[in-house]
Amino acid sequence: MTTTPNARPPRVLGLMTGTSVDGIDAVLAELPGYPSLGAAGAPPALSGPVPRVTVLDHRFTPFRDDLRAALLAAGRNEATISDLTQLNFWLGEALAEAAAPLAADADLIASHGQTVHHIPHLDAARGWHTRSTLQIGEAALIVEKTGKPVISDFRPPDLAAGGQAAPLVPFADRLMYAEAGVRRAVHNLGGISNLTYLPGLDEVGVIAFDTGPANALIDEAAELFGQRRDEGGQMGAGGHVAQSLVQAWLDDPYLSAAPPKSTGRERWNLQQLPGVYELNAQDIAATVTAFSALSIAEAYRRFVTPLGLDEIVVAGGGAFNPTLMTHLRAALFPIPVLTFEERGWNSAAREAAAFAVLGYYAYQGWRNTLPQTTGARHGVIAGKLSRSWLE
Repeated sequence: MTTTPNARPPRVLGLMTGTSVDGIDAVLAELPGYPSLGAAGAPPALSGPVPRVTVLDHRFTPFRDDLRAALLAAGRNEATISDLTQLNFWLGEALAEAAAPLAADADLIASHGQTVHHIPHLDAARGWHTRSTLQIGEAALIVEKTGKPVISDFRPPDLAAGGQAAPLVPFADRLMYAEAGVRRAVHNLGGISNLTYLPGLDEVGVIAFDTGPANALIDEAAELFGQRRDEGGQMGAGGHVAQSLVQAWLDDPYLSAAPPKSTGRERWNLQQLPGVYELNAQDIAATVTAFSALSIAEAYRRFVTPLGLDEIVVAGGGAFNPTLMTHLRAALFPIPVLTFEERGWNSAAREAAAFAVLGYYAYQGWRNTLPQTTGARHGVIAGKLSRSWLE
């Protein structure tokens, strides 16, 4: 069994590819105060300043254009079983390459993989007859490249327990960012927007859910300009917002449905927005940016602010889109909306560090989900272990 030297806390390398499908974040995280990997014991109580996980190193590896295009096609249900089989190993090779430079200093690797389809509830109209989810990125290739044990495929155990298999990050958010006497929301503006409400240190009262789109629609609008994303929010700032379309899209039943709930690109894409292609490309960018911000603000007004909220701290690529952030701050005023960087935290490392924590808990055999945030009947140990012959 792998153990860490007694001289230092355990170190876990987290690998994250998010719904923005832009690349791989590799974060080497150290967990102060936690038992060595494989050592007996219970999780320690929350204490000390936030965040409680130390990021030792963070590296981002952008996807090659052909790999990104293949992943996006799979997310749009345009991939054959042959495509998916090959893509699983293709992405696994990319994850292994991204992990290699940091793996020597890690005791364990936690890889989320890429979600290519997520079906948390039945919908006969969409052909969804079985609740299911699929994350790809073959872990065996990471094990072979690094010689380190890998925890992967985190979502199926929660789905099996009746949950929606998302969001999972809130479990780690509480461990890293909860603070006594502070009612804080930790918000991620990835392809999909999701929030974690932390009313204090206690696990009871934590709320988390996917609010809807963040960058998913904006990135698609950017592709109309031949770009991957709206750098600096310039495209969204340059067009006219079609307010009538925004109001119509805000009537989507997902947005008013009570949590727990989760969603993905299979639902939030330009093809699903009535009237969007009646606009020119510049106005599409402006309109979907405004809609994404307002849908987020509506989620707070419906489900979070009535509970009391002191601040919102934002991570993810959308935190670097000034146009999206301007819309969001205006819609949520007077609640302070800060970026991780304004707090002195590392937004780019947040999700990969979170899965490092989840992976560590899974290896230790400790529960690592919050059933009230996923709708599961009980907490589970999420993640599957792939071991190396070198251990």
